[in-house]
Amino acid sequence: MNKKTLVLGASTNPSRYSYLAINRLVENNHPVIAIGLKEGIVSGVEILTNKPHFDAIDTVTLYVNPKNQEEYYQYIIDLNPKRVIFNPGTENPEFYDLLKEKDIKVEVACTLVLLGTNQY
Repeated sequence: MNKKTLVLGASTNPSRYSYLAINRLVENNHPVIAIGLKEGIVSGVEILTNKPHFDAIDTVTLYVNPKNQEEYYQYIIDLNPKRVIFNPGTENPEFYDLLKEKDIKVEVACTLVLLGTNQY
């Protein structure tokens, strides 16, 4: 099943995990939306720099450190995804609690590992 995924913290830098995640998600036929600090294109996916509303987001995968996540709390909650993946370095218990209050699943995991082991 294809899971519409928002990559938050997207980068055009090939050494960044968000870049690798966009590529892997596209390779696995998941529709991808990318939001980052700078515009660009990765695997045909345009990186947006604003916070547009999207419908039917299954997963938000975070590549933003906890200090910088706060400005996205309400945005992500308003998207009402089924789950939010906290990749290594993005762990944030305060945000976990806010998401759980809204019945949004919290997953502390690595998107690349989940994709590589068919657990995505």
